Amino acid sequence: MKPYKGALVMLLIVLVTALPSITKGQQLDPILKDLINKGLDKSHGLNSNGFEVEQAKVDQQLAKSVFLPKITLNGSYTHLNDDITFDENTTTLLTATQKLVIKDAIGLPFNSTFPNDIPLQEVPVLQNQNILRSSVDVDWVLFSGLEASNALQASKHKEASLNYVGLAEEDKIALKIIETYDQLALVKASKKVLKSTENYLNEQVLYVNKAIENGLATPISRNKIALAKQQLEGKKLEFEHNNTLLIEALHQLTGESRVDLQMLNPQLHSFAVDGEVSGEKRNEIKALEEAEKATQYQAKMLKSNFIPKVALKGHYEFLEENLSLLDPKWYVGVGLKWNVFDGNQSRLKRRKIQLETAKYREQIADANEMIALGISKAEISYEAALMNTKIVQKEVELAKENYEMVNTQFKNNLASINEVLDALNDVEKANFKLQQSYFQERRAVADLLHAKGILNY
Repeated sequence: MKPYKGALVMLLIVLVTALPSITKGQQLDPILKDLINKGLDKSHGLNSNGFEVEQAKVDQQLAKSVFLPKITLNGSYTHLNDDITFDENTTTLLTATQKLVIKDAIGLPFNSTFPNDIPLQEVPVLQNQNILRSSVDVDWVLFSGLEASNALQASKHKEASLNYVGLAEEDKIALKIIETYDQLALVKASKKVLKSTENYLNEQVLYVNKAIENGLATPISRNKIALAKQQLEGKKLEFEHNNTLLIEALHQLTGESRVDLQMLNPQLHSFAVDGEVSGEKRNEIKALEEAEKATQYQAKMLKSNFIPKVALKGHYEFLEENLSLLDPKWYVGVGLKWNVFDGNQSRLKRRKIQLETAKYREQIADANEMIALGISKAEISYEAALMNTKIVQKEVELAKENYEMVNTQFKNNLASINEVLDALNDVEKANFKLQQSYFQERRAVADLLHAKGILNY
């Protein structure tokens, strides 16, 4: 009789230790938190989203740089086929005018003959044949018609939208890692149940062998136990296969080494969650709202296309000797550009963006409805999971009572070994269902927290 008592005590201990501890609030296993952080670092999708955020920041810098002066250094050399000069009539006129000025200066009448001994200055060319230029230009936007400021605001809201998209993606990755980790915990807990069954069967082998020696049992009973052990080995192989698959899944999700993951021993800790706790606005909604604001500023940017733009222009020549007679050495000016009509291009583009804004509004309304539905479903699933756990706990209790009764009858030769094995199988199945129920309970909690936007990790 002692082997039966020892096996029963061991089985009860396993069932008790398999029960999850109750944790108030959401407190994840530190190892699980570390795996989530590693998964977030590894995610290619998050890294890609991070690059898009950086691009949005660069767009903001581009919008600000509109008001910075643009300085350009210029250099060139040109060889003409000939010097650029005045035409013959203009040259004759300039020479005659020079003679009149000289006559007036020396006191000769204007109609007198010009003295041959007085040299005349040659009429200069307009542009030498060889032209070497070196200059600097400055272009400075003083007022962009609010186009740059609207572009800056659009980029800021785009960055915020992308950040919220990244946070929403982080939630999905965390949920996947939590689920895989819990699945691993479920496999570990199930293997403990199989181990307790194996220990019981080993004790049964000893008892039946002695019973056969004393003529109290037949070899058929021993064969029945051997068959049960073989079936147990099949279950162990299946769970080992599932354990390997889950280790590989965690490796792919987090990048953690398979050796370290093999050493994990996760537990199914139950969370006590207040179903009435208020939620927060989901990151998906925040992302859509920021995207809507970005399109609104894009529309304003196109509308500002018809506001006058003011810019300053400056130019300075370093090589004065190569300038033509008509070229200034430097100049500074202020210009105004006013787009009065652009063939309806801005109006049509703005209309297109307004339709994009309306699309985001519809997506926000749809997302709010889907989230409200998701919260309701998660709350119902959570309540159902709690009720199911109570039901299965009662099944475990009944299965244990039935096992104890059949075991007592077997010891008094009132029940067969088949009935004992069936009772043990019922306890095993009930305990598997209980572990599965704890797993579903944790899934329901995680889904509820995520639906309410308060999933912390």
